[in-house]
Amino acid sequence: MNLTATLRPLCSALLLTAVSVLAAPAATQAATPGGVSAVAPDDASAHPNFTVRVVGKGRPMILIPGLTCPGAVWDETVAHYQKQYQCHIISLAGFGGTPAPASTNQLLLNVRDQLLAYIKTQKLQKPTIIGHSLGGFLALWLSSTQPEAAGPLVIVDSLPFLAAVQNPTLTAEAAKPMAEGIRQQMSSGKMTVAAARQMSATMMTDTARISQATRWSVASDPATVAQAYYDLMTTDLRPEVARIQQPVLVLGAWAAYKQYGSTKEGTKAVFDQQYAKLPQHQVVMSEAGRHFLMWDDTQWFFSQTDAFLKQNAVARASAR
Repeated sequence: MNLTATLRPLCSALLLTAVSVLAAPAATQAATPGGVSAVAPDDASAHPNFTVRVVGKGRPMILIPGLTCPGAVWDETVAHYQKQYQCHIISLAGFGGTPAPASTNQLLLNVRDQLLAYIKTQKLQKPTIIGHSLGGFLALWLSSTQPEAAGPLVIVDSLPFLAAVQNPTLTAEAAKPMAEGIRQQMSSGKMTVAAARQMSATMMTDTARISQATRWSVASDPATVAQAYYDLMTTDLRPEVARIQQPVLVLGAWAAYKQYGSTKEGTKAVFDQQYAKLPQHQVVMSEAGRHFLMWDDTQWFFSQTDAFLKQNAVARASAR
């Protein structure tokens, strides 16, 4: 099996960036009058599968990463929002050179539960959550598990069941043999620089960013990446999103897949089908951006996200 060829059609599921290269000592916030937040100590031992870096002030915002990359991917996003939001930047263990977790057993389930515990113990009041790819999947999962825990969600090029991109009738059980085969290959050793660069080049256009994403991929722990991929590809949230109570903005990419016959309309149809049971959502497709939309179509990403967050801030205020 040619691993690169196998993964390329699923690239929107794969290089899903993470967060914070140098995770500072974790800290968090408690709500104070007027929506401004105060930083409080955080017990990092309570969430061994990730660390947190907190930047900015205001209402809480959680930025969740994806596979392989530490979170300098969110630097521009944090710079854009830190005067209005206190940004809690999540860095997943084992990605981009960060220490691997002690165990990969039920990896993404553990991340989900630790994120929910973090929101509760740090008293984050319905935080806005922005997640890219794997991070978007985790945002959907935690919000469908405890609908009262989260605020508005911004899902950046992710789906509730990524394995079913090409076959909507696929079940999580039926996806396991393929996912297991790829897990075994991915666990066998670090991705080569050439393979990582080839993969990165399908997901962004800027040469410097391709080089950075390549370095993060090569530095990631193979066993952790393989297990995260397996968990992602064998967990079907399509029925579960019906429980989500928050408004959700879904930002989709398609341009990178034009050479494989994809169209904007056809790709949006896949998003619409997968999110059909989500009560309050809108799907908006980028015209030209590739998978890393916060990098590849930055101004569009901010214009869409700004408008969505402003609209929901007004809705929150009027509901009081």
